[in-house]
Amino acid sequence: MVNTELIRTVVGIIGNVISLGLFLAPVPTFVRICKKRSVEEFSPMPYLATMLNCMVWVVYGLPIVHPHSTLVLTINGAGLFIELAYLLLFIIFSKGGKRLKVIALFIAEIVFIIALAIIVITVVHTWQRRSMIVGIISVVFCIGMYVAPLSVMRMVIQTKSVEFMPLTLSVVGFLNGVCWTTYALIRFDLYITIPNSVGTLFAVAQLVLYAVYYKSTKRQMEERKRKAELGMTEVAAGSKVGSAPYNGGDIP
Repeated sequence: MVNTELIRTVVGIIGNVISLGLFLAPVPTFVRICKKRSVEEFSPMPYLATMLNCMVWVVYGLPIVHPHSTLVLTINGAGLFIELAYLLLFIIFSKGGKRLKVIALFIAEIVFIIALAIIVITVVHTWQRRSMIVGIISVVFCIGMYVAPLSVMRMVIQTKSVEFMPLTLSVVGFLNGVCWTTYALIRFDLYITIPNSVGTLFAVAQLVLYAVYYKSTKRQMEERKRKAELGMTEVAAGSKVGSAPYNGGDIP
């Protein structure tokens, strides 16, 4: 007899590993920020959105809110600390109005989550209703996070280039969506199924775009490289023409 609970646990552990990879994906960006001691033009919004999403799912995964959600709690707890580290670095290396905006939004998110947890735990008295309230909020925030790449997909269609839509991130996003959708379907959980199904569909759309525009991207990159090399050749030729040796005549 197949042990569905064991299968669900294994799928959840795999999902934890893949999700951890997604949370750690921005590390090179923050290495660059630390080296330059500036956030440059990077936006804090993706990290604020992801931290809020993680905090809501941590509340959802609490045993008194939704039992048997330990793996949801562990990965989102880990993601929360990772995003917190990103935001602290963002605050340290940003200046003026941008820093104040990040701090204000950060505090607002903390206040919102504390209020949500207190209200759900003290006012609502059954875990079914608690999980429904927090689950609906989680679905809204999670779908919002998954919808974010739409701007990148639109740019791909407009430019016919996937240069700024990394294949690795799309593949990992697809695997992450499939894992968590499977996890939610084994012991049906509507609030985990909906956002991860949507995330899987967006990842599939990204992979389709990658397949469609991969060749045109290569052509564009090769054309750009050829033009750059031609430009360097012309500059080199011009410098030789303009640097004829002095023949001893009068200098005007």
